[in-house]
Amino acid sequence: MTWETWLLFAVTGGALCLSPGPDVLLVTSQGMAWGLGAAMRSAGGILGANAVYFALSATSLGAFLIASHDLFTAIKWLGAAYLVWLGLCTVLHPGASSGEKDRSAPARRAQIGGGFVRGFVLQAANPKSLLFFVALLPQLIDPAGDVVLQIVIFGLTSAVLEFFVLLGYGALAARAGRLARAPLGRLVDRTGGVLLIFAGAGLTLVRRA
Repeated sequence: MTWETWLLFAVTGGALCLSPGPDVLLVTSQGMAWGLGAAMRSAGGILGANAVYFALSATSLGAFLIASHDLFTAIKWLGAAYLVWLGLCTVLHPGASSGEKDRSAPARRAQIGGGFVRGFVLQAANPKSLLFFVALLPQLIDPAGDVVLQIVIFGLTSAVLEFFVLLGYGALAARAGRLARAPLGRLVDRTGGVLLIFAGAGLTLVRRA
């Protein structure tokens, strides 16, 4: 693998990470409602799902998932339904950003585990990551070199890039959440919920081609 190949992957992956998507919307909403720590727990779940998809893309399983119409469609619609559900919950039950949410110890403990799981499920149900890796990775791997090492380098590069991008979004959202005051906080919650619903609707338009 040459430096040019690695740079091409880094630039392409970085551009994808910077584009606001369901993962960014989730991290932003968590950061605004619960702070930076909650945002990064959701980011951890997102990165975990990305690692699974990256591993699948390095094997024939990734191509099989994309080639299988039923499996791909099921993943896509599960992801869309999950996003719409999160959005509806946020719209119908606003108040997190304005400080009205229960912040007791049990609620915080539930949020710790729930944030990671929410991030993992959301990203695992979003087939766009798998499409990206399966389409790009085989073209960049040099079969004459150490294939495993190249996959590890690409995987770590992708994880580091997305981590810092999500960290930036989460930090900004956490700061905005601290500055928000009712009724602005409730408006922000509802706006975030509507965006999640639109993201879910957009996910249904993803195609395998």
